[in-house]
Amino acid sequence: MSSLDTVLAAGRRAAEARMRETVRLYSQAADSFDRASGQTVPGAKADLYTGKARVKAIAASTGQETEAGEREIVLREYEVQLPWATTLPSGTRVLAGMRIEVTASPDPRMVGLILWVTGASFSDQSTVWRIRTEDRS
Repeated sequence: MSSLDTVLAAGRRAAEARMRETVRLYSQAADSFDRASGQTVPGAKADLYTGKARVKAIAASTGQETEAGEREIVLREYEVQLPWATTLPSGTRVLAGMRIEVTASPDPRMVGLILWVTGASFSDQSTVWRIRTEDRS
């Protein structure tokens, strides 16, 4: 093991120690409309990862106001950090539009937060797997 590998391993352990939230990464099929009930039926969800993470607001993000449907929403950016060695089911990649739900956190206000994936970065010299997301509430 090279000195770089030793330093990266220590950094990855330290980064994992800061992961205090539990999240669920999932994809969701398109919603459908049930004519009989007149209701929109949410698409099926496929869980890709459930486990520890660190969820942090991006400091430079002030929130962008935009319109969705007939209501105003504010987009706030978050970075979700997963353990570097996290693997997904074979053939699956993190794609924009997937979602991350915070299922547990020391900050109870974060529980239930749904974040929409906007991108992910990969690097063999990272200490965590960083996924860019936005809160569309």
